Order: sequence, then structure tokens, then C-alpha cells
Amino acid sequence: MQKVINSHCHIYPDKIAAKAVKGIRDFYDLHMSLNGTVDDLIEDGNKVGVCHYLIHSVATTPKQVQSINEFISFEVKSHPGLFTGFGTLHPDSEDIEGDLDYIIELGLKGVKVHPDFQQFALNEEKAFKMGEAINERGLPIMIHCGDFRYNYSNPEHLKPFLEKFPDLTVIGAHFAGWSMWEKATEELAGTPNLFVDCSSSLYALSPETAKELIHAYGADKVLWATDFPMWESTSEMEMFNKIDLTEEERNLILFENAAKLLGLK
Repeated sequence: MQKVINSHCHIYPDKIAAKAVKGIRDFYDLHMSLNGTVDDLIEDGNKVGVCHYLIHSVATTPKQVQSINEFISFEVKSHPGLFTGFGTLHPDSEDIEGDLDYIIELGLKGVKVHPDFQQFALNEEKAFKMGEAINERGLPIMIHCGDFRYNYSNPEHLKPFLEKFPDLTVIGAHFAGWSMWEKATEELAGTPNLFVDCSSSLYALSPETAKELIHAYGADKVLWATDFPMWESTSEMEMFNKIDLTEEERNLILFENAAKLLGLK
């Protein structure tokens, strides 16, 4: 079976998972069948042969940062070899530097932010402050990108962030522009430090359009992902398999790109 890495997974403690999933469902007005727990993530991934997961969560207030990062670190350590964890930051934290140092101390390998949930624009000073601190520590950052309803993470905001930190590895979730996929590709494709994942996208794109986006960014810059718990692995894999790609391209996207980016053996 093809080795697969799921490169975009939100997880939550069992006691708050139902509330967290309801919040996501209401924010995007989507039906969601998965419950957001670690056990559910692994059970879902096993159906398509996922052998590794990139896990994270998002702090909607500064006071959530420490507990979320400790939770992600705990799950990584509880599942050796199965999880890579990214920590969270909040742009309104009074100690971004300290939060980042604690992320590293916890063994987390990068940062995940969601400008639309956290209500900051990628081209404003607080975003640049976070970017500078992350860049200094050599960590990658995953950014939720794009939303036609808001004006925080859209391509015109991501572009100056990428240009300001050309040495910072950025993963632009959802082909770097949820709900504005083609616009994002037109503005951002070819940016050397930008990777993208294909999560929360294939449901809205034809296989032909998805192929065009992959080739625009380059198959060596695309990661397969489900945005767990938003989408089931089986349906995401079915849609991915309808895209006319070579076996080399398929292997890059499903496994090799993420393995290299995350430093997996």
C-alpha cells in the first residue's frame, strides 16, 4: 500500500472535542462526521494507510496557547513515530518569544496559525512580529489561507508576508487560498518558500482544475491532507485519485514532500 502522510490535522482533548467540532462546523456551515479526538483521527487514517500525521490546534485567545501546546506535545510523546506536532501562537500574546521557546522545549516542530479565527491580517505588524521570531528559530509555519467572507488571510495579504521572510518555510493551507483557489495560484505560484496542502479544497474543484493547481505550484510543493476533522480520509483519497497525475507526482504529494519537510526518516 502507498505510504501516506496526513499533513493537516486538528485534534482536541476528548472532553472538549464535541464543542470544538461544533464551532468549526458552525464557522464553515459544513456537515462533519468525525469527532476531533486522537482515536478518531487514527481510525480514520487507517482506512487509507496513513502512517504519519501532522497535528496541531489553534488558540483563539492568548491564554489558550500554553495548554494547547502542552496537549499537542503530550499526544506526540504518547504516539512515538506517529505524530509530528506544530504549536500554536496568538498574535496578541505579551510574550511571543517565550511562547516560541516553550514550543521548542516541548519538542514541537513548527507553528500553526489561523488568521480568520484569530482575527489578524498577514500583512500587519503583529503578523510580521510573529514571522520574524519564527524565522529566527528556523521553524516552519502553517497558515490557514483564504476566505471570501473575511480579509485576513487572502492572497494579497499572504504575498507580502512571504516576501518579507523569504527564508521562512510557509505551508499555505488549502492551496494557499480556500474559496479563492485560482486567485491564490495566480498570485503565489512559484514563490520559492511556499508549500501548499490540498485539504478542504478537492470537494470544490474538478480533477482537471486540481491538476492545474498542482502543476502551477509544482508537485514537489504540494502536501496531501484532510483538515481533520472536517473531511474523511476515504472521500479525500477518492477525490485525489481522480486527478490525472504520474506515480512520481502522486508519491511526492502523498508522502515524500511531507517526509522531507518534517525531517522524517
